[in-house]
Amino acid sequence: MEAQQKAGEMKKRLDAISVSGTAEGGKIVVNANANKVIQSVQIDPDFLADADKEELEELLVVAVNKALEQAENISQSEMAAMTQSMFGGLGGLGNMFGK
Repeated sequence: MEAQQKAGEMKKRLDAISVSGTAEGGKIVVNANANKVIQSVQIDPDFLADADKEELEELLVVAVNKALEQAENISQSEMAAMTQSMFGGLGGLGNMFGK
């Protein structure tokens, strides 16, 4: 029961953490939360006017992947912290969940 409650708390914390990924020097910015949910995509209008479809698609993928990578890193850190707090008092058994 405690684990389920902690997981719910962690999800709320991750929902509140914003991450972003950029491409082409910030001309494309993808914002997500740490639960890997894309919140917004911003594309510089001047860049959009000059970019071709293929270039835009490739750069969107780059920006999305960067945002999701940041979200994954934060999620793993939060999970490690939660695991440590739950199992740290069991004589170091919490370390068996580490990398």
